[in-house]
Amino acid sequence: MLKGISPLLSPELLKILCEMGHGDEIVFADANFPAVSTANRLIRADGHGIPELLAATLELFPLNRYLTHPVMLMQVTPGDPVQTPVWDVYRDLVNRAEQGIEFAEIERFEFYERAKKAYAVVATGEKALYGNLILSKGVIG
Repeated sequence: MLKGISPLLSPELLKILCEMGHGDEIVFADANFPAVSTANRLIRADGHGIPELLAATLELFPLNRYLTHPVMLMQVTPGDPVQTPVWDVYRDLVNRAEQGIEFAEIERFEFYERAKKAYAVVATGEKALYGNLILSKGVIG
């Protein structure tokens, strides 16, 4: 254990966050996401929801201010009546960590393609539909 670092962040996830460079992307995948078949580097965080992992990650992880949208969500498929209240939770957590961050919504299959190029995918136990998000790493100034 380390002081000041959430125990939700496994040694493997901490290593990945540390290895990532400016512009590298990490996917936090919900429980329905095809994480194993998508990931170049897979980190298991089964049993944890994305909000608590996101909060812990944002304490250490700068977002990419050189992008208009350093946080990306998987867009709801047109015609799907599902609601996405978890997105409001994500926005609140990001806003607490860094002011003025804008989110993009990426079409589902484009999201999958972007996820294949991401530095890593974190497979979570998040049950919210369309709960996936991508973070682009920034710099510490």
